[in-house]
Amino acid sequence: MRLSSMADYAVVTMSAAARHCGGARVSAAQLALETGLPAPTVQKLVSRLTAAGLLRSVRGAGGGLQLARPAAAISLADIVEAVEGPIALATCLEQGRHDCALEPCCSVRPHWPAVNEALRGALAQVPLTRLAQMEVVA
Repeated sequence: MRLSSMADYAVVTMSAAARHCGGARVSAAQLALETGLPAPTVQKLVSRLTAAGLLRSVRGAGGGLQLARPAAAISLADIVEAVEGPIALATCLEQGRHDCALEPCCSVRPHWPAVNEALRGALAQVPLTRLAQMEVVA
């Protein structure tokens, strides 16, 4: 399993936003500069992350972006889901998806919800505070 580039970039963007001390506001342009990501990509991510309630946008003088809640209360799962939707290894459980030829006789399908929940649970255990650290702590 691999994260999409957009999910990866969302984690990088949120980590950069979290490094701004005390909830200081930062512009999308500044996040693009700090992360090395293209500004249009950061703008798209900011839009999704704001819609998901992870970032807050403040307009006007002194405006900018800031985390919508404390970094410790935002998990890797929250960020990935903001960009990718629900975390799932198999698409056969998605509403309206019936494109698998094995669906009528699949013996594994009933087990995917437990696998998906385990994966989401593991990602939910990684807080943004840890991702925002400049040094890796084992």
